[in-house]
Amino acid sequence: MHIPENYLSPSTCGVLGAVMVPIWLLSIRKVKETVPREKLPLLGIAAAFSFLAMMFNIPLPGGTTGHAVGGTLIAILFGPYAACLAVSVALLIQALFFGDGGILAFGANCFNMAFVLPFTGYFIYHGLKKVIPSETIAAGIGAYIGINAAAFCAAVEFGIQPLLFTDGAGQALYCPYPLWISIPAMMIGHLTLFGLAEVVFTTGILTYLRKTSPDLFHAVQAPSSSKSLFGLLAALIAATPLGLLAAGTAWGEWDAEELADTDFFGSALGYTPSGMEQGFSFDALMPDYAIAGLPDAAGYIISAIVGTALLIIIFKVIASFLPSRPTFDTPAQH
Repeated sequence: MHIPENYLSPSTCGVLGAVMVPIWLLSIRKVKETVPREKLPLLGIAAAFSFLAMMFNIPLPGGTTGHAVGGTLIAILFGPYAACLAVSVALLIQALFFGDGGILAFGANCFNMAFVLPFTGYFIYHGLKKVIPSETIAAGIGAYIGINAAAFCAAVEFGIQPLLFTDGAGQALYCPYPLWISIPAMMIGHLTLFGLAEVVFTTGILTYLRKTSPDLFHAVQAPSSSKSLFGLLAALIAATPLGLLAAGTAWGEWDAEELADTDFFGSALGYTPSGMEQGFSFDALMPDYAIAGLPDAAGYIISAIVGTALLIIIFKVIASFLPSRPTFDTPAQH
């Protein structure tokens, strides 16, 4: 679901980036009001859960892949505004350091995965919790609907490009696949395997945390022991090379060079859109979570460690600038 560079026009990226600015500002204000300084470092750990979830690629028949995001999980733990910030920072780290998602498309990726996903998932969960006795089931349904809502938004963003932006010969300048291709291509995987992965990731970690760190859900302070949290992070980091088992590229994330030969819903495209060929480029430090000279699995693990460490450090630094607050309201009260 990470939209790469030049799949969306600069104007589309600009509009979605502009939409995200007030959402980010509101989220910052809400987090300052509702998440105490003592718990802010835990938001960095939650952001790391999302970062790691997005490294576990799942194969879909036909050669494409996808992944969970964990946005609803963070929204349940800290509230949707905190989830928006946490996933946004995780997406920024992925784009800058690992080339996963475009720099120009950062606002679009945040709109889909840091805004639509956690807010939809959280409010579905919050509403169902009133009528369904099991919070786990409510969380699973919220997570499933949330990731599919985000995938649908991405599909529409892809699909409107050939309708709005073409050259003199009528060829697409950016993403060449219209809505009748982009929507089913994105939704088939997310309505099946990728949506299920989001459900498993969300409910599995929630169940684990309720058993090992129950005070995480109610107390002002951080859990008395963080061993269970860091143990889970370590296990996820060690398992990230499993994401390499998925062959193929996620739909809509092909390199410009391979797009012309991609055969999807018909014959190969046969050309590279000029807006993609001549568009903005950015060289990430560790593209595709790989490190030159090291086996792919080692690169994946080192990338997971670097990304996790950066997220925890960023939120610890932010917490150090905030005053302590004597009380804390749980996310459900907001």
